[in-house]
Amino acid sequence: MLEIMHRNTHPMNAYNPFRDMEEMERRFFNDPFFSTPDLATFKTDITDEGDHFLLEADLPGFDKNDIHLEINGDTLSVQAVRHSKVEKKDGNNRVVRMERSYGTYSRQYDITGIDADHITAKYDNGVLKLCLPKKAQLENGGRRLEIE
Repeated sequence: MLEIMHRNTHPMNAYNPFRDMEEMERRFFNDPFFSTPDLATFKTDITDEGDHFLLEADLPGFDKNDIHLEINGDTLSVQAVRHSKVEKKDGNNRVVRMERSYGTYSRQYDITGIDADHITAKYDNGVLKLCLPKKAQLENGGRRLEIE
């Protein structure tokens, strides 16, 4: 007599090598350690230099005129716009492959404690550098109050 084995074909239990490959690709390209500036944001480093903070933002491939800095209250906004330049490669004037993303990339930073009137910016070799001077702090040497 032939034994009939029931096979569980529920999609969560069935082996599908293509699903595994898709999941691996999704994890690789969505992992923040492997991400690129395509994510509508960009990577920054902020270091304390004593009398000021140095903010360095990676913005490769942008023209200086496409980077906008704005201060609103205690918030510094950095916005970069990449315009689409479609290259025509095949005989039918269609794009063969486009991997670079286009659009607006932005970040906001809290600049409480920063002397906003003296912030300076420089853009060189794809790196935006902002010098954020600290506000002068009042001497914390207390004083004695006399009671009348």
